[in-house]
Amino acid sequence: IHLLYRAEDDRGANKIGSYTSRIGLAVSGDGLKFTTEPRPVLFPAEDNQKEFEWSGGCEDPRLAEGPDGTYIVTYTQYSGFEPVGRFRAWRIGLATSRDLRTWTKHGSPFEGTPFSETQIKSASILSRLVNGRLVATRINGRYWMYFGELAVNLAHSDDLVHWTPLTGSDGKLLEVMLTRRGFFDASLVEVGPPAVWTDQGIVLIYNGKNGRKGIDGDPAIEDGAYSCGQALFDAKDPARLVTRLDQPFFRPELTWEKTGQYTAGTTFAEGLVHF
Repeated sequence: IHLLYRAEDDRGANKIGSYTSRIGLAVSGDGLKFTTEPRPVLFPAEDNQKEFEWSGGCEDPRLAEGPDGTYIVTYTQYSGFEPVGRFRAWRIGLATSRDLRTWTKHGSPFEGTPFSETQIKSASILSRLVNGRLVATRINGRYWMYFGELAVNLAHSDDLVHWTPLTGSDGKLLEVMLTRRGFFDASLVEVGPPAVWTDQGIVLIYNGKNGRKGIDGDPAIEDGAYSCGQALFDAKDPARLVTRLDQPFFRPELTWEKTGQYTAGTTFAEGLVHF
């Protein structure tokens, strides 16, 4: 098992978003015990993406594999945290590789559209199980990608690198799934690992952020906690939401899931492996 993971340095101001993130590679024979490689594989560098990645870095990798064996990673490009305590810009970035170690950055997957610098992160490329591997798949002749966190949006592509977001009649991003008042996903619905096509529908694992107990969130979950949900979209129409779980299938329970920068508790899914 090869795992791309986000790591932060220790030079920040002890605030969320104030550190520099880099993406590392770790390898495991059983999926439980991993050996990390000594240097990051995707990071801010002296390249044409520096203005988008320094000093915040590269975060939140979601890995997919193309039919020809090319790896595609979507990630957050984050330009940093200003000394006055304000977040700067972030956006979705995309990179490709043949070996998981050397990456070619392509910038925003939405270049050439009005959404190339929209402050949205997290993207999940639709895949299906092929001989034990999750491989990017086409529906109606196109590849599909769910993205976003305030709402779930959708884009399509012919080559897995250049993507066109779907829009409504008002020209704004089409929202195919929204947050829900009173549930674990009252504040955010942030897409997780590659969505999986099945003959019964498309399964999208996502990360829901709770609202406030007794006001707009799930009263059984801590305010602001991240839990993992599942949504089902139509197998022939990736934009049509069929149903989703009312309760998370994975939530913060252990001590070390309720400490650190996110003290409310965080279980946050980004990768998916078939055993």
